[in-house]
Amino acid sequence: MVKLLILQVIAHVMSDYFFQTDASSKEKNENGFKSKFLLKHALITFICAWVLSFDINFFFCALAISILHYLIDGLKKSLNTSRFAFFIDQILHLLVILFFVWIFNRYFESNTIWNVPLSIKWLAIILGYLICIKPTNIFIRETLVVGKIESISDTSAELKNAGKLIGILERILVLTFVIIGKLEVVGFLIAAKSILRYKDTDTIKTEYVLIGTMLSFGIAMMIGLLINKF
Repeated sequence: MVKLLILQVIAHVMSDYFFQTDASSKEKNENGFKSKFLLKHALITFICAWVLSFDINFFFCALAISILHYLIDGLKKSLNTSRFAFFIDQILHLLVILFFVWIFNRYFESNTIWNVPLSIKWLAIILGYLICIKPTNIFIRETLVVGKIESISDTSAELKNAGKLIGILERILVLTFVIIGKLEVVGFLIAAKSILRYKDTDTIKTEYVLIGTMLSFGIAMMIGLLINKF
């Protein structure tokens, strides 16, 4: 059950973050059931869930997951007034996945088309890196919104999307060092980045970036520590 659950979370991450652009996600959130992307997104969700189950009999559970995904995303328009909309949406999706993985494990007979040769830990590592690449950027952004921390208005001096790329690279490094047990290197990276940022004379900008940095490092470290539990 654990292996199937991790595979389904990977499927969710792929369909919700990698196979969906920021523009289509925004349009979908604004228009709900009237969105021109919603049905396509639900179809991608179904394909990812079924294919990554590697089990023919998971078809109906994958279909149920995609239908509920469609309904949750369609209703998200009514949640947009809440600062917690993103977190409510993701929690609901993950609860749906957990429920149908449990249903399948309990009431369906497995008919695998390919036994995944990777162990649970290796699947967890793949999931960890996927989360560190894109979902964490969005998680940090939404966390800052929930905390009513205003974004920096003047970013003209910075390369476009440089902050996102730096965040991805630092999380990949942190996750790698935690997995291989080199926590002292992580401490060095945090100290080095903090020193560089505190050289900035713009206090508001520095504090904003440091909050994002601490969230970024913290998430990568927690993921790495969880992976090491397997």
